[in-house]
Amino acid sequence: MKKLIVVFVFFAFAKALTAQQDPQYSQYMYNPIVINPAYAGNRGVASIVGLHRSQWVGLDGAPRTQTLSFHTPIANSRVGLGLSVVNDEIGPADETYVAADFSYTIPVGDEARLSFGLKGGIHVLNVDFNKLNIFDPGDPRLSENVDNRLSPTVGLGLYYHTDRFYVGLSSPNLLQTDHFDEDNDTSSATFIAEERIHLFGTVGYVFDLNDNIKFKPAGLVKMVQGAPLQVDLTANFLFNEKFTVGAAYRWSAAVTGLVGFQISDQMMIGFAYDRETTELGNAIYNDGSYELFLRFELFNSYDRIITPRFF
Repeated sequence: MKKLIVVFVFFAFAKALTAQQDPQYSQYMYNPIVINPAYAGNRGVASIVGLHRSQWVGLDGAPRTQTLSFHTPIANSRVGLGLSVVNDEIGPADETYVAADFSYTIPVGDEARLSFGLKGGIHVLNVDFNKLNIFDPGDPRLSENVDNRLSPTVGLGLYYHTDRFYVGLSSPNLLQTDHFDEDNDTSSATFIAEERIHLFGTVGYVFDLNDNIKFKPAGLVKMVQGAPLQVDLTANFLFNEKFTVGAAYRWSAAVTGLVGFQISDQMMIGFAYDRETTELGNAIYNDGSYELFLRFELFNSYDRIITPRFF
């Protein structure tokens, strides 16, 4: 028997339509290119990252997100290029983002670098109202599905870093777009979905506690009109350049446990589990949120990274 809570799904979907929220990540620090194009190429090697997130597991229609990204520096230049694909599902809505990233980096000190980024792509929206248990089957607003509705995306970003510190500011999409318009005939009027402008701020620092342990506090702030301010505070410890363990707090929303393992110089795997601190966390069918990522990096043996970057 499906554990479909119609009111929850409809409310979540209505919120997505009126104050569109970009996908949420607990392990954002390992794949910043999804939100900040200026990060493209900044690891110094070609990097591929795949991530899957299942949010509020047990609730039918709850958000699920998959991302796949690739970015690399261009040899003998200050340019970085990247490509990201994001699929985000919630209730009857299925959204896909495909974006290309360009960055240009300039030195601003002996070890500091400042990067400027540009993101451009498309957003594809599908809505299948047949997935809802509709109270009024004759409601004209829910009578016609949305199929492959396209809209452009354009984003900008800044990213400053040294070997220990980073700070970023970005907006993955500066265009506020109506995904589908209201029909003049009120008998068949549909919802209006708007892609709202999102602003992201990120910051982090790496401390050497001793020869074998590093500590990195990090933070993320997300702002979007029509939705509460989101603040994530994270603390990670890296042991022997291999094993990472940490915790995070999403202000007035959730607590998170994080673990990661550097399998080899080229490959890292990570896992996060969120537990809501709101009333939703006490829902009988809510088993929390799970996130898994895998990063693979390509480099020649003579370019081998001696100490894997913590960010």
